[in-house]
Amino acid sequence: MKFKIDATTQGSAARAGEITTDHGTIPTPIFMPVGTVGSVKGVHMRELREDIDAKIILGNTYHLYLRPGLDVIRGAGGLHKFNSWDRPILTDSGGFQVFSLSSNRKLKEEGAYFRSHIDGSKHLFTPEGVVDIQRTIGSDIMMALDECPPGTSDYNYARKSLDLTHRWLKRGWKRYQETEGLYGYSQAYFPIVQGCVYPDLRRESAKFISDLGADGNAIGGLAVGEPTEKMYEMIEVVNEILPEDRPRYLMGVGTPANILEAIDRGVDMMDCVMPTRNGRNGMLFTSNGIMNMRNRKWADDYSELDPDGTAWVDHEYSKAYVRHLFVSQELLAMQIASIHNLAFYLKLVKDARAHILSGDFAEWKKEMVERVTRRL
Repeated sequence: MKFKIDATTQGSAARAGEITTDHGTIPTPIFMPVGTVGSVKGVHMRELREDIDAKIILGNTYHLYLRPGLDVIRGAGGLHKFNSWDRPILTDSGGFQVFSLSSNRKLKEEGAYFRSHIDGSKHLFTPEGVVDIQRTIGSDIMMALDECPPGTSDYNYARKSLDLTHRWLKRGWKRYQETEGLYGYSQAYFPIVQGCVYPDLRRESAKFISDLGADGNAIGGLAVGEPTEKMYEMIEVVNEILPEDRPRYLMGVGTPANILEAIDRGVDMMDCVMPTRNGRNGMLFTSNGIMNMRNRKWADDYSELDPDGTAWVDHEYSKAYVRHLFVSQELLAMQIASIHNLAFYLKLVKDARAHILSGDFAEWKKEMVERVTRRL
């Protein structure tokens, strides 16, 4: 994997760059649609490529390991062939899912013991095993196994959690260096900065991770219950230390405003289930604000969903029609909303990149944050 910075901009830490993988080039900043079980909910791969123009999508180690299982994925020749996606894929290590989905889990030095949320069966994720699983899945970017403590964790818990994450990282990094991909292309491995909301722990973790010299680095453990301003503060603390010549991936964030603020602070990659999950529940993000499509006010509004945007559905469906679909509980409503929201998110980061290149990102971002946070 290679990364180059194309431009920076005055009055901001934002930068425009390019990540090159064996499955294609990713312009940054970039938003990555979440395809947890090998699919982005309600969206065909053709739509992801042609309508949304997603440059990279996510898969999840926890879910894919449990179902369909590694034998099926390896038999297909890796996840790219299994789900017919020919562009880059990033896989989360599954650590967050172990901690958030499993009702019965135990953290030990050797790894994380957990029960499947599907059938209650017992499993163990080790730092080495998670590397091996992601080798089998065949993602272009693999993530290290870490513990993601709640944003409200006290200092003592955050300290112990960080120490465990760093010990796991040493083992995972060693396994990564000792192994190779199974399908004839290279795989990068990103360590994850943790430390909760404590600046000294975040700095320590960023330094520890920077010293590894990995192809890229991730910032985890944010947007997990801490105040938004604290999240922004931690991003700034971490990005003062993480190397400038490697991509920075902020995990699991967030709203359009969160994304713009993260880019402003030097983040290159982001992902979140919000565009599809909220879309399925009737929330649409637009260039002029947020709409609840079940509201009566849209019942006879025949205008486009986002007249000032370029999402593919804008010129096909009116607000009134999409509201009708939601009220009627039609599956098409969820599909339209998911594609619209993803198209909006991808357009947002594409526009951010254009304004970084033109040098006026700071002014544009200030205006856009005000616009995208309105409730329509």
